[in-house]
Amino acid sequence: MTALPSCRTHTGTGDDPLAYVISKNLKRRHLTTSQRAMIAEKLANMPHGGNRKNQDANLHLDNEPQISQAKAAAMMNVSERSVATAKKVQESGIPEVIEAVETGKIPVSVASTIADAPPERQREVIAKDDKKAILAEARKIQSEVREQKRQEVIAKLEDIETQEVKQAAGLYDVIVIDPPWDMKKIERDVAPEQVEFDYPTMSEEELSELPIPAANDCHMWLWTTHKFLPMALRLLDVWGFKYVCNFVWHKNGGFQPFGLPQYNCEFAIYARKGTPQFIDTKAFFTCFDAPRGKHSEKPEEFYNIVRRVTAGRRVDMFNRRKIKEFDTWGNEAK
Repeated sequence: MTALPSCRTHTGTGDDPLAYVISKNLKRRHLTTSQRAMIAEKLANMPHGGNRKNQDANLHLDNEPQISQAKAAAMMNVSERSVATAKKVQESGIPEVIEAVETGKIPVSVASTIADAPPERQREVIAKDDKKAILAEARKIQSEVREQKRQEVIAKLEDIETQEVKQAAGLYDVIVIDPPWDMKKIERDVAPEQVEFDYPTMSEEELSELPIPAANDCHMWLWTTHKFLPMALRLLDVWGFKYVCNFVWHKNGGFQPFGLPQYNCEFAIYARKGTPQFIDTKAFFTCFDAPRGKHSEKPEEFYNIVRRVTAGRRVDMFNRRKIKEFDTWGNEAK
């Protein structure tokens, strides 16, 4: 298959390169999605010669001096994400990689991965005749890039000077918080013998005013129970965190309110401030099993997960025991 026509090589088409690209490509019926994405990338932000209607494509070009990425994607019936991927290939890929997509040799997504490598590595990969060999090399590049980014995140978060600055300001990259919910409010819902707890509780108003020692980019896990889940979500908003997902601790049993199911799980809501990054997402699940410990005690299995997937300064707020590689906030940890 020949390469797609370039808007830079046309002659005899007047002063409208956009019309040239459309006329040479929209009638081709066997273009792959990747090839259409590459055409759309050429169309996006390409100047054209004024107010006209392309008869072949039955598309209005209006008076826009340029075609937006969204409109180019719609014209070629591809997603904007595909066009953005094609743009990355055009900007970072060597000519041989670009040509491989335009001739249908490889998908644009594979080319985008190859374009992450240095030019010499790109040339070495794309020179392979076997498509399977190219895909295998692209997967290697993807793993290498992922590991490089992981190491960069760790280095940035654990840089000694950065750590010292955050320590002086009392800020953390990872916060686990188990608020002392006002549990007295549920006495009438549970067995009569459950009355007082051996620690002070806090109202929603008091928790709303709690100073959260978060760095600009910060992970947070907020522990809560079924009853206080709505309040927990409200608090995240007040504290300036954005909800992402919910981790579920599946326990071996739990208390059962009268006339309701047994509550054999707890929630650790994951939220974030800024754009913190995980350093490992393999075998990283939102549900986990762990046995129950003492009242309000959270399982070590949870902390093992957090230690593995995050880096930087960590704090455990309101915990009642010392946790390895976490600072303690509050005066009850022993």
